[in-house]
Amino acid sequence: MQTAPDQTAPDGRIRAAPVIEVRGLRTQFGPQVIHDGLDFLVEPGEIMGVVGGSGSGKSVLLRTIIGLIRPAAGRITVLGRDTGRLAAAEARAMQRRWGVLFQDGALFSSLTVEQNIEVPLKEHTRLRPQLRRQIAGLKIGLVGLPPDSANKYPAQLSGGMRKRAGLARALALDPEILFLDEPTAGLDPIGANKFDELVQELSRALGLTLVMVTHDLNSLHAICHRISVLIDKRVKVGTIDELMRLPDSWIQEYFRGPRGRAALASDERRSQDRGDQPGGIGDSEAGPLNAGGEREDA
Repeated sequence: MQTAPDQTAPDGRIRAAPVIEVRGLRTQFGPQVIHDGLDFLVEPGEIMGVVGGSGSGKSVLLRTIIGLIRPAAGRITVLGRDTGRLAAAEARAMQRRWGVLFQDGALFSSLTVEQNIEVPLKEHTRLRPQLRRQIAGLKIGLVGLPPDSANKYPAQLSGGMRKRAGLARALALDPEILFLDEPTAGLDPIGANKFDELVQELSRALGLTLVMVTHDLNSLHAICHRISVLIDKRVKVGTIDELMRLPDSWIQEYFRGPRGRAALASDERRSQDRGDQPGGIGDSEAGPLNAGGEREDA
């Protein structure tokens, strides 16, 4: 399998190739340009948050990376492969290497939870029905759903349970990358916090790389290593501490507004309980970031 070469930093350390690398992305719908010259980089094992104002193209970016939207220009590399140059069979094989949790789970209403989880298994494998059911059962347990939820329909589930069922389906093929679109939207604070803990635990246990579109400031503080902020059709990337030092008015209002201050205070309380420093779990001693999310000393 073709992979991108590792990169050597000036100090001689070997840096693993990025899991996702977007260069010069331009997306547009007719005359409306959503992204223009956008660079986006996600490192192995990272939980990358994606935020921005309404209409800034957060979900569009996610859907473009996974191939649901065709870019007007630019290059997208995932797991070392240029997705724009893949043959149909190669693109299909690549789809097995990522999972997607769409908003509200996006479950098929006419299928049970078990049947929803089996959908990607039917599409991408030739496993026997009995084995598919066993895998579905394992994924149901993995995301913390009770066993009896397997035979329930989405309408019979709470919002939090639908999110977990959607997450179980996203994990059906044991992906290396997980894309989450507003995973805690509509959940109460306790449910959102539990979902964040689940995502973080799964990321660590399964070695996943995550890209998470969210408006939830508590989620950004609690589990994201870095944040990509979509502004003026491009992104500014850094830890929360790094972003808060930028003079951009939208970033300042977003992170220092009333909700931002409340999320920061909550993060500081968590940090005191853990005995570490606040500012996001991905703080680093490395140099500052450029516009594409790369460290300038790399």
